[in-house]
Amino acid sequence: MPVETAGELPPPDAGASTLPQQPTTYVVQPGDTLNRIAQKFGYTFKDLAEWNQMSDPNQISVGQTVRVAPPDGVTVTPIAVGQPSIGAMPGGPSSAAAAPVTSPSTGGVKNGPQAIVEPYSDAAWARIRQSPAATPSSKPEVAPATPAPGVDSPPPAAAGSSEWLWPASGKVVSTFANGETKGIDIAGKLGDPVRASSAGRVVYAGAGLRGYGKLVIIKHDADYLSAYAHNKNLLVKEGQSVTQGQTIAELGQTDADRPKLHFEIRRRGKPVDPLTYLPKR
Repeated sequence: MPVETAGELPPPDAGASTLPQQPTTYVVQPGDTLNRIAQKFGYTFKDLAEWNQMSDPNQISVGQTVRVAPPDGVTVTPIAVGQPSIGAMPGGPSSAAAAPVTSPSTGGVKNGPQAIVEPYSDAAWARIRQSPAATPSSKPEVAPATPAPGVDSPPPAAAGSSEWLWPASGKVVSTFANGETKGIDIAGKLGDPVRASSAGRVVYAGAGLRGYGKLVIIKHDADYLSAYAHNKNLLVKEGQSVTQGQTIAELGQTDADRPKLHFEIRRRGKPVDPLTYLPKR
């Protein structure tokens, strides 16, 4: 298949605002998976598999060149840094409401806005932190003093089992890599329980963030969020308080190459390695 390079892209129109140039191809590195590459560029592994005409997305090799931008005529594009954040996030001016999914165990459970599905961007997380549902829960033991302006206090020591619990019982199949993977992947079976790692309030429950599938985000206090992605069904709604260990979703395969839970912990909006917070197994 002919591969389009960045140099073959037409120049932008004169006078138009220019976004940062996005690469169109990527050379596979050791440890890469198609899903990891897709998340890095703001797409899904299904997008990349289609654009590269891959019958088996698991068969990629080191040194292989893959297309990481849509072909001509396809309008799916990642959000550029500094561009307005995802409109489908709660509290945004262009949020789109979707019909709720009813679960027998929880009654009317909100399945989140799905009319707009945008690629991942850090701006989306900033929007979530400003959501009306993101009211900090009362958790006095994790409430450090605000640091002086311009000074970032060091992260606290890794929390013990009383602070964070494993959200799923499966094996870790992908670990945290700052700048590439923003959390860990835990294998499992479809329908396995996904549990809140720590108590807090649900600030997002939906499928509006490309590459994450059906997603739950919990705000624990002024500093910490946790995220639970690729779920089959969501069992909580935005604004709902949850307890540590409460089942919040069923493990799934939405926007993923296999049944798994993608789990993130974020401190002040920045991803941190969950394995330094979770108790040792």
